[in-house]
Amino acid sequence: MRFDLNQSWPAPAAPKPVVIIGAGGIIRDAHLPAYQKADILVQGVTDLDQSRAESLAADHAIPAVHAELNDAVAAHGTQVVYDIATPPQVITEILPDLPDGAAVLIQKPMGADQDQARAIRQICRDKKLKAAVNFQLRFSPMMMAAKDAIEKGLIGELLEIEVHLNIFTPWTLFPFLIPMERVEIAVHSIHYLDTIRALAGNPDGVFARSMGDPRAKDFAQTRTSVILDYGDRMRGLMSINHNHQCGRKFQSAWFRIEGTEGAMMVKLGVCFDYPNGEADELWLCPNGGEWEQIPLEGSWFIDAFMGTMRNVQRYDAGEDDRLYASVEDAYETMALVEACFQSMKTPATALKID
Repeated sequence: MRFDLNQSWPAPAAPKPVVIIGAGGIIRDAHLPAYQKADILVQGVTDLDQSRAESLAADHAIPAVHAELNDAVAAHGTQVVYDIATPPQVITEILPDLPDGAAVLIQKPMGADQDQARAIRQICRDKKLKAAVNFQLRFSPMMMAAKDAIEKGLIGELLEIEVHLNIFTPWTLFPFLIPMERVEIAVHSIHYLDTIRALAGNPDGVFARSMGDPRAKDFAQTRTSVILDYGDRMRGLMSINHNHQCGRKFQSAWFRIEGTEGAMMVKLGVCFDYPNGEADELWLCPNGGEWEQIPLEGSWFIDAFMGTMRNVQRYDAGEDDRLYASVEDAYETMALVEACFQSMKTPATALKID
């Protein structure tokens, strides 16, 4: 059995160079390696920490280091794509300084909460920015293939999406999360909620609980349960535990996607032995058949980061008719995240035994 499934976003015919705004770790670890692989040039970088920008430029042969964002805009105008990789709370301060009509890729999340997401959306509308948010899991080879399989009817009518993680995440690698009130859903499971939306659309509602753990006592939440209400046909749920300290044997990190005619299993390789990771996997089985592993063209890290930038580039050039992770679409992911946090304030139905 062979499946011909789309796994990557097509390359732009004539990609624009990129200017980086924010020279942090995600740029080094994912954006720049992806752009190099995709033959997309990085023309400039700016960061509030000038030494960090200069170090990044020296390590990756970036021609220009701009002391201020306004200097970068004056030098490049709309002839580049602006790649914003800053903390979410400062995005609303950056966007007004970009040229009207510019092509922009904004690091996820889309602001710190739905109110900030709403403000970001309005700025992008007012300035007519061609802006997308870097919700890159939906662009990964495994998830693009899974979406293609669903759209081709290979598993029939979609009935189940379950995300299950039982892993050990070394939270001490992320000390900047310690003061945050919203952690697990806001910075991690947001990827899964966004991808579920990409596969199945928006749910009607949500029930959620996210909590801390004494094994990661400095962090507000590292465990999450979510039930997504898609009516009486499809079931959506997430069970997330980042604190399993009993070895690899029973660790898990996967999407289970089932329909009336078959099922898929998607392994999230990056979650194991983080940050080293394992290979991503996609398996497909028709009802009554055998499981077959679908060979993947790449991985979530770094190949998905090529896809987000390629889509922005192609949309800017008129080669794509839509942005797959546009600010308009990303806002709906932020609304779902907000609904999860609001659900946490709602009491569960009390058990009554008469």
